[in-house]
Amino acid sequence: MASRSTMRVTMEVGSDGVALITICNPPVNALHPNIFDGLSEKYGEAMARDDVRAIVLTGAAGKFCGGFDISTFARIHRTGDMSLLPDSVKLASHMMEEGRKPSVAAIQGLALGGGLELTMACHARISTPEAQLGLPELTLGIIPGSGGTQRLPRLVGLPKALEMMLQSKFITAKEGKERGLIDTLCSPDELIKISRHWALDIASCHRPWIKSLGRTDKLGSLSEARALLSMARQQVKKIATNMPQYQACLDVIEEGVSFGGHAGVLKEYKLFRELVPSQTSRALVHVFLAQRSTTKVPGVTDVQLKPRSIRKVAIIGGGLMGSGIATSLLISNISVVLKEVNPQFLQKGQKMIAANLEGLAKRGSLTKDKINKSMSLLKGALDYSEFKDVDMVIEAVIENISLKQSIFSDIDKICPPHCILATNTSTIDLNIVGEKTKSQDRIIGAHFFSPAHIMPLLEIVRTEKTSPQAILDLITLGKIIKKVPVVVGNCTGFAVNRTFFPYGQSSKLLVSLGIDLFRIDRVISSFGMPMGPFQLQDVAGYGVGLAVKQIYAAAFGERNFSSDLTDLMVQDGRQGKNNGKGYYIYEKGRKPKPDPSVQHVIEEYRKRAKTMPDGKPVILTDQDILEMIFFPVVNEACRVMDENVVIRASDLDIASVLGMGFPKYRGGLIFWADTVGAPYIHSRLSKWAEIYGAFFKPSSYLGRRAKSGIPLSAPSTSLQDSTRSRM
Repeated sequence: MASRSTMRVTMEVGSDGVALITICNPPVNALHPNIFDGLSEKYGEAMARDDVRAIVLTGAAGKFCGGFDISTFARIHRTGDMSLLPDSVKLASHMMEEGRKPSVAAIQGLALGGGLELTMACHARISTPEAQLGLPELTLGIIPGSGGTQRLPRLVGLPKALEMMLQSKFITAKEGKERGLIDTLCSPDELIKISRHWALDIASCHRPWIKSLGRTDKLGSLSEARALLSMARQQVKKIATNMPQYQACLDVIEEGVSFGGHAGVLKEYKLFRELVPSQTSRALVHVFLAQRSTTKVPGVTDVQLKPRSIRKVAIIGGGLMGSGIATSLLISNISVVLKEVNPQFLQKGQKMIAANLEGLAKRGSLTKDKINKSMSLLKGALDYSEFKDVDMVIEAVIENISLKQSIFSDIDKICPPHCILATNTSTIDLNIVGEKTKSQDRIIGAHFFSPAHIMPLLEIVRTEKTSPQAILDLITLGKIIKKVPVVVGNCTGFAVNRTFFPYGQSSKLLVSLGIDLFRIDRVISSFGMPMGPFQLQDVAGYGVGLAVKQIYAAAFGERNFSSDLTDLMVQDGRQGKNNGKGYYIYEKGRKPKPDPSVQHVIEEYRKRAKTMPDGKPVILTDQDILEMIFFPVVNEACRVMDENVVIRASDLDIASVLGMGFPKYRGGLIFWADTVGAPYIHSRLSKWAEIYGAFFKPSSYLGRRAKSGIPLSAPSTSLQDSTRSRM
């Protein structure tokens, strides 16, 4: 956030009688409360001056305005000080739209959120063609609060306005011109000049003086509008369960459609103020700000190092992960050498990459030309001869320790001295992977999540010997390929898989106790996970789980719950989605449906497990199921924080949201746990540990926090509160 000394609103009155009001708050001219005060002051001054005939509103440094300053929302959440919210109705509606002198918005770069709302309160909008326009407030748990829900439907029509708001979808100013949101397009050089002319033309009645809030020509009939809103409500129920801002947005739009724009604005502002301090907004604002802090790494990003360019990357292994990683690199214009052990595997890997690119094109992410260009950057290899000039190698073979050690020994000898040696292992300690490698300072973990070309998280794993330069280079590469990098310490499972290893294990423990697995999936899905743990296992495939089973058992000892359910599933001819048959049945073009025939496998599993008290199923509520699955995950996260595997608690929140699909509107794993409270989590785990054993035993970190009342997310303040460092 910019310091107050750099935040200002300037006004210059030209000899033509136009007051040019400029928002100056780098880098994106966000609407801090001070900026609102400045705008109100300058508008008041412009209206009072006799030498001002019209007003042009713009932003400094090639950007109009990126919206309301989100750190202000975080400050409100911390302090409860609602006075930090400006009177946007007074500024946008009374001073600007109803003002005695016309305003024209001169837009370039971006006009988002409150920025776009201010432009719509003006009487015309002039823009450069590439400027981005949008109202993304719903992603923060709130609704537009400066008239956006009322003016946007009146300018672009209700269907497009609903799409832009409910999907937080940006459009270019070029499309805005076609839709009626922008009045005319021009070059950056001409922007202010043309905007001044428009403002004067409106003042002298040579152009119409149009107030957006008074328009109704694009709303359609009341019955048509209500039908559209009714359809939108049904969609929202499906896609935005547990997020009140979506229905609130539709409520205020309907208010304006039914009773007029001014009534809609008043209701919008009222609900906006109610939503700002809501739990959903607190969670979503936390995630927004936490995501931006993951790349702040002490000793790496604050020591004046400069990232080196990574132009060519070699990938060893063209399977699901390798081909996905290659796809991410290729679409970001990075050359890739894909190495496989034989021509058949290599051809298969290249075909998977081509299929990934075609899939992205179908989604509208890539053009045909971009596919061709990306494929031209791909080269296949069956040996290491192409590795002599690569900047980075990413090993993406199966989770086999001896195979990985052999590969690292080879590439250490062949690759140039500056080359980063990375592994995509999801669980194996990097010191073991690189045990037979001399160049320990350039060994790093580049853990992508499947499918790698779509999932946004990149877990960067460092050992005690990994150089800051290698870490910085990988952070930079992550940004280039549009991933969110999270730097973590080295241990079995690292941050994400280690934290979530109890997730699948506790679900299998519950099944062994007699709980229906499909009920477990329903409970977890209702909580907000994309799918339940058993469907997730089907989709991810059983191979990885079986491969890491012994690794987890060796690393986690008594807190590891050993289960042979997956082994029994494989013995029964089930491979999950891979062969269309797992816990669910998978048929092309249809939703997965529970497979009743899996019951005999479950019965055999329970018979072997012998965990049901007196051989009878336990009785649990849905809340019990939810807590027995997620509290062990929170417990392991406490150990991860205690050992400093992550830099900050919020990094685990981002990793859980982006890597495991933990519901964003709950703020991430640790944020959610703090809303539940460490004392409650500790008491529940203690009770289950007495009944079911050490799997549920609370960690010492959780115990300390429960006793002291300090939130789990609070940084450690003493040596006693941190047992050892992994970073």
